[in-house]
Amino acid sequence: MHSLSDKQKGMLCIILSALSFALMNVCIKMSGNLSSVEKAFFRNFIAAFIALGTILKSKSGLHYVKEGYPYLLLRAICGTIGLLCNFYAVDHLLLADASTIQKLVPFITIITSYLILKEEITYKQIAYVILAFLSSLLVIKPTLSNVNLVPSLVAFIGAIGAGVAYTMVRKLTQLGENKSRIIFFFSAFSCIVTIPFIIKQFVMPTAFQFILLILTGVFASGGQFAVTYAYGYAPANQISIMDYSQIVFSAILGFFFFAQVPDLYSYIGYLLVIGIALLNYKTGSKS
Repeated sequence: MHSLSDKQKGMLCIILSALSFALMNVCIKMSGNLSSVEKAFFRNFIAAFIALGTILKSKSGLHYVKEGYPYLLLRAICGTIGLLCNFYAVDHLLLADASTIQKLVPFITIITSYLILKEEITYKQIAYVILAFLSSLLVIKPTLSNVNLVPSLVAFIGAIGAGVAYTMVRKLTQLGENKSRIIFFFSAFSCIVTIPFIIKQFVMPTAFQFILLILTGVFASGGQFAVTYAYGYAPANQISIMDYSQIVFSAILGFFFFAQVPDLYSYIGYLLVIGIALLNYKTGSKS
Protein backbone atom coordinates (compact mmCIF):
# COMPACT_ATOMS: atom_id res chain seq x y z
CA MET A 1 0.00 0.00 0.00
CA HIS A 2 1.41 3.36 -1.04
CA SER A 3 1.89 6.02 1.62
CA LEU A 4 0.01 9.29 1.26
CA SER A 5 1.70 12.15 -0.55
CA ASP A 6 2.15 15.50 1.18
CA LYS A 7 -0.68 16.90 -0.94
CA GLN A 8 -3.06 14.10 0.13
CA LYS A 9 -2.08 14.54 3.76
CA GLY A 10 -2.76 18.25 3.46
CA MET A 11 -6.21 17.62 1.95
CA LEU A 12 -7.19 15.18 4.71
CA CYS A 13 -6.02 17.65 7.34
CA ILE A 14 -8.13 20.39 5.74
CA ILE A 15 -11.28 18.20 5.85
CA LEU A 16 -10.71 17.36 9.52
CA SER A 17 -10.13 21.05 10.20
CA ALA A 18 -13.37 22.01 8.43
CA LEU A 19 -15.44 19.55 10.47
CA SER A 20 -13.78 20.62 13.72
CA PHE A 21 -14.41 24.31 13.06
CA ALA A 22 -18.02 23.63 12.04
CA LEU A 23 -18.60 21.86 15.36
CA MET A 24 -16.82 24.69 17.15
CA ASN A 25 -19.26 27.17 15.59
CA VAL A 26 -22.21 25.11 16.82
CA CYS A 27 -20.83 25.30 20.37
CA ILE A 28 -20.25 29.06 20.02
CA LYS A 29 -23.82 29.69 18.97
CA MET A 30 -25.31 27.33 21.56
CA SER A 31 -23.39 29.04 24.39
CA GLY A 32 -25.82 31.94 24.13
CA ASN A 33 -25.55 35.36 25.73
CA LEU A 34 -21.82 35.35 26.57
CA SER A 35 -19.77 37.98 24.72
CA SER A 36 -17.72 37.01 21.67
CA VAL A 37 -14.56 38.10 23.50
CA GLU A 38 -15.30 35.83 26.47
CA LYS A 39 -16.00 32.89 24.16
CA ALA A 40 -12.76 33.60 22.30
CA PHE A 41 -10.80 33.68 25.56
CA PHE A 42 -11.99 30.24 26.62
CA ARG A 43 -11.33 28.87 23.14
CA ASN A 44 -7.76 30.17 23.18
CA PHE A 45 -7.04 29.24 26.79
CA ILE A 46 -7.88 25.60 26.12
CA ALA A 47 -5.99 25.64 22.81
CA ALA A 48 -2.92 27.10 24.54
CA PHE A 49 -3.11 24.45 27.25
CA ILE A 50 -3.35 21.61 24.70
CA ALA A 51 -0.52 23.06 22.58
CA LEU A 52 1.69 23.49 25.65
CA GLY A 53 1.02 19.90 26.66
CA THR A 54 2.08 18.76 23.18
CA ILE A 55 5.27 20.82 23.41
CA LEU A 56 6.17 19.43 26.84
CA LYS A 57 5.46 15.87 25.72
CA SER A 58 7.72 16.23 22.71
CA LYS A 59 10.37 18.02 24.84
CA SER A 60 10.89 20.50 22.00
CA GLY A 61 10.86 23.49 24.34
CA LEU A 62 9.67 27.05 23.77
CA HIS A 63 12.72 28.23 21.86
CA TYR A 64 11.44 29.88 18.69
CA VAL A 65 13.30 30.33 15.42
CA LYS A 66 14.89 33.77 15.76
CA GLU A 67 13.99 35.06 12.30
CA GLY A 68 10.39 33.91 12.78
CA TYR A 69 9.38 36.38 15.51
CA PRO A 70 7.97 39.06 13.14
CA TYR A 71 5.87 36.41 11.41
CA LEU A 72 4.75 34.95 14.75
CA LEU A 73 3.58 38.37 15.91
CA LEU A 74 1.76 39.13 12.66
CA ARG A 75 0.18 35.67 12.74
CA ALA A 76 -1.02 36.27 16.30
CA ILE A 77 -2.40 39.77 15.65
CA CYS A 78 -4.20 38.91 12.42
CA GLY A 79 -5.34 35.57 13.79
CA THR A 80 -6.86 37.24 16.86
CA ILE A 81 -8.70 39.78 14.71
CA GLY A 82 -9.96 36.99 12.47
CA LEU A 83 -11.06 34.90 15.44
CA LEU A 84 -12.99 37.67 17.20
CA CYS A 85 -14.71 38.68 13.96
CA ASN A 86 -15.66 35.08 13.21
CA PHE A 87 -17.10 34.52 16.69
CA TYR A 88 -19.19 37.68 16.36
CA ALA A 89 -20.42 36.60 12.92
CA VAL A 90 -21.35 33.10 14.11
CA ASP A 91 -23.42 34.62 16.91
CA HIS A 92 -25.36 36.86 14.51
CA LEU A 93 -25.58 34.97 11.20
CA LEU A 94 -26.74 31.61 9.89
CA LEU A 95 -23.94 29.10 10.39
CA ALA A 96 -23.70 28.41 6.66
CA ASP A 97 -23.61 32.14 5.83
CA ALA A 98 -20.84 32.80 8.35
CA SER A 99 -18.89 29.79 7.05
CA THR A 100 -19.23 30.85 3.41
CA ILE A 101 -17.86 34.33 4.10
CA GLN A 102 -15.10 32.76 6.18
CA LYS A 103 -14.27 30.48 3.27
CA LEU A 104 -12.97 33.47 1.34
CA VAL A 105 -9.85 32.85 3.45
CA PRO A 106 -8.16 30.45 0.96
CA PHE A 107 -8.57 33.02 -1.83
CA ILE A 108 -7.12 35.73 0.39
CA THR A 109 -4.32 33.35 1.37
CA ILE A 110 -3.44 32.91 -2.31
CA ILE A 111 -3.04 36.68 -2.68
CA THR A 112 -1.08 37.15 0.54
CA SER A 113 1.11 34.11 -0.22
CA TYR A 114 1.99 35.76 -3.53
CA LEU A 115 2.70 39.15 -1.95
CA ILE A 116 4.60 37.88 1.10
CA LEU A 117 5.99 34.47 0.18
CA LYS A 118 6.32 35.08 -3.57
CA GLU A 119 4.42 31.87 -4.31
CA GLU A 120 3.26 31.57 -7.90
CA ILE A 121 -0.11 33.03 -8.84
CA THR A 122 -1.75 32.95 -12.27
CA TYR A 123 -4.15 35.31 -13.99
CA LYS A 124 -6.78 32.60 -13.72
CA GLN A 125 -6.39 32.52 -9.96
CA ILE A 126 -6.67 36.31 -9.80
CA ALA A 127 -9.92 36.02 -11.74
CA TYR A 128 -11.15 33.33 -9.34
CA VAL A 129 -10.43 35.57 -6.35
CA ILE A 130 -12.49 38.38 -7.89
CA LEU A 131 -15.34 36.00 -8.81
CA ALA A 132 -15.33 34.48 -5.32
CA PHE A 133 -15.67 37.93 -3.77
CA LEU A 134 -18.51 38.86 -6.13
CA SER A 135 -20.25 35.55 -5.35
CA SER A 136 -19.92 36.18 -1.62
CA LEU A 137 -22.00 39.34 -2.08
CA LEU A 138 -25.02 37.05 -2.58
CA VAL A 139 -24.44 35.91 0.99
CA ILE A 140 -23.37 39.28 2.43
CA LYS A 141 -26.23 41.12 0.65
CA PRO A 142 -24.75 44.62 0.96
CA THR A 143 -27.97 46.62 1.13
CA LEU A 144 -29.22 48.93 3.88
CA SER A 145 -32.32 46.78 4.24
CA ASN A 146 -30.22 43.78 5.25
CA VAL A 147 -30.28 43.59 9.06
CA ASN A 148 -27.32 41.20 8.93
CA LEU A 149 -25.10 43.54 6.92
CA VAL A 150 -22.86 44.56 9.86
CA PRO A 151 -22.09 41.00 11.03
CA SER A 152 -21.56 40.01 7.39
CA LEU A 153 -18.99 42.79 6.95
CA VAL A 154 -17.37 41.84 10.26
CA ALA A 155 -17.11 38.26 8.96
CA PHE A 156 -15.42 39.56 5.80
CA ILE A 157 -12.86 41.50 7.84
CA GLY A 158 -12.27 38.34 9.84
CA ALA A 159 -11.62 36.40 6.64
CA ILE A 160 -8.92 38.90 5.64
CA GLY A 161 -7.29 38.57 9.06
CA ALA A 162 -7.34 34.78 8.88
CA GLY A 163 -5.94 34.80 5.35
CA VAL A 164 -2.90 36.80 6.42
CA ALA A 165 -2.53 34.60 9.52
CA TYR A 166 -2.47 31.37 7.49
CA THR A 167 0.14 32.86 5.19
CA MET A 168 2.30 33.49 8.23
CA VAL A 169 1.79 29.87 9.30
CA ARG A 170 3.18 28.67 5.98
CA LYS A 171 6.12 31.07 6.23
CA LEU A 172 6.91 29.86 9.75
CA THR A 173 6.79 26.20 8.73
CA GLN A 174 9.12 27.00 5.85
CA LEU A 175 11.53 28.48 8.40
CA GLY A 176 11.36 25.21 10.32
CA GLU A 177 9.26 26.44 13.23
CA ASN A 178 7.51 23.79 15.33
CA LYS A 179 3.76 23.69 14.62
CA SER A 180 2.75 23.30 18.26
CA ARG A 181 4.81 26.35 19.20
CA ILE A 182 3.05 28.37 16.48
CA ILE A 183 -0.35 27.42 17.93
CA PHE A 184 0.77 28.09 21.51
CA PHE A 185 2.12 31.56 20.67
CA PHE A 186 -1.09 32.57 18.90
CA SER A 187 -3.39 31.16 21.59
CA ALA A 188 -1.42 32.67 24.48
CA PHE A 189 -1.23 36.04 22.72
CA SER A 190 -4.99 36.04 22.07
CA CYS A 191 -5.72 35.19 25.72
CA ILE A 192 -3.55 38.01 27.02
CA VAL A 193 -4.94 40.74 24.75
CA THR A 194 -8.58 39.80 25.51
CA ILE A 195 -8.21 39.78 29.32
CA PRO A 196 -8.85 43.56 29.77
CA PHE A 197 -12.10 43.33 27.77
CA ILE A 198 -13.28 40.28 29.73
CA ILE A 199 -12.68 42.03 33.07
CA LYS A 200 -15.03 44.82 31.97
CA GLN A 201 -17.88 42.62 30.75
CA PHE A 202 -17.42 39.20 32.33
CA VAL A 203 -20.56 37.05 32.63
CA MET A 204 -20.41 33.91 34.75
CA PRO A 205 -21.31 30.98 32.46
CA THR A 206 -23.83 28.38 33.55
CA ALA A 207 -22.70 24.75 33.87
CA PHE A 208 -24.06 24.00 30.39
CA GLN A 209 -22.37 27.05 28.90
CA PHE A 210 -19.11 26.10 30.58
CA ILE A 211 -19.23 22.63 28.97
CA LEU A 212 -19.90 24.25 25.60
CA LEU A 213 -16.96 26.62 26.09
CA ILE A 214 -14.68 23.67 26.85
CA LEU A 215 -15.93 21.88 23.72
CA THR A 216 -15.34 25.08 21.74
CA GLY A 217 -11.71 24.98 22.80
CA VAL A 218 -11.38 21.25 22.09
CA PHE A 219 -12.86 21.50 18.58
CA ALA A 220 -10.89 24.68 17.89
CA SER A 221 -7.67 22.96 18.91
CA GLY A 222 -8.42 20.04 16.63
CA GLY A 223 -9.17 22.39 13.76
CA GLN A 224 -6.13 24.56 14.47
CA PHE A 225 -3.71 21.65 14.61
CA ALA A 226 -5.20 20.19 11.43
CA VAL A 227 -5.01 23.43 9.44
CA THR A 228 -1.50 24.18 10.70
CA TYR A 229 -0.32 20.77 9.53
CA ALA A 230 -2.25 21.15 6.26
CA TYR A 231 -0.54 24.35 5.16
CA GLY A 232 2.75 22.89 6.31
CA TYR A 233 2.30 19.91 4.00
CA ALA A 234 1.32 21.76 0.84
CA PRO A 235 0.71 25.23 -0.68
CA ALA A 236 -2.71 26.84 -0.41
CA ASN A 237 -3.35 26.64 -4.15
CA GLN A 238 -3.14 22.83 -4.05
CA ILE A 239 -5.30 21.92 -1.04
CA SER A 240 -7.64 24.83 -0.29
CA ILE A 241 -10.64 23.27 -2.09
CA MET A 242 -11.22 20.85 0.80
CA ASP A 243 -11.72 23.77 3.18
CA TYR A 244 -15.10 24.35 1.52
CA SER A 245 -16.50 21.20 3.04
CA GLN A 246 -17.12 23.37 6.11
CA ILE A 247 -19.97 25.12 4.25
CA VAL A 248 -21.69 21.76 3.80
CA PHE A 249 -21.00 20.73 7.40
CA SER A 250 -22.32 24.08 8.66
CA ALA A 251 -25.49 23.95 6.57
CA ILE A 252 -26.30 20.46 7.89
CA LEU A 253 -25.46 21.28 11.50
CA GLY A 254 -27.29 24.62 11.32
CA PHE A 255 -30.45 22.88 10.13
CA PHE A 256 -30.40 20.11 12.74
CA PHE A 257 -29.33 22.20 15.74
CA PHE A 258 -30.97 25.57 15.00
CA ALA A 259 -33.57 24.84 12.26
CA GLN A 260 -31.74 27.32 10.01
CA VAL A 261 -32.79 27.45 6.36
CA PRO A 262 -30.81 29.90 4.17
CA ASP A 263 -32.57 31.92 1.47
CA LEU A 264 -32.20 31.30 -2.26
CA TYR A 265 -29.53 33.98 -2.74
CA SER A 266 -27.37 32.39 -0.04
CA TYR A 267 -27.71 28.95 -1.63
CA ILE A 268 -26.64 30.38 -4.99
CA GLY A 269 -23.72 32.10 -3.25
CA TYR A 270 -22.65 28.83 -1.58
CA LEU A 271 -22.68 26.96 -4.89
CA LEU A 272 -20.82 29.69 -6.75
CA VAL A 273 -18.10 30.02 -4.11
CA ILE A 274 -17.62 26.23 -3.97
CA GLY A 275 -17.66 26.01 -7.78
CA ILE A 276 -15.03 28.74 -8.12
CA ALA A 277 -12.96 27.03 -5.44
CA LEU A 278 -13.10 23.82 -7.48
CA LEU A 279 -11.89 25.63 -10.59
CA ASN A 280 -9.12 27.23 -8.57
CA TYR A 281 -8.13 23.85 -7.19
CA LYS A 282 -7.94 22.34 -10.68
CA THR A 283 -5.73 25.24 -11.74
CA GLY A 284 -3.48 24.70 -8.73
CA SER A 285 -3.28 20.95 -9.21
CA LYS A 286 -1.99 21.41 -12.76
CA SER A 287 0.78 23.77 -11.69
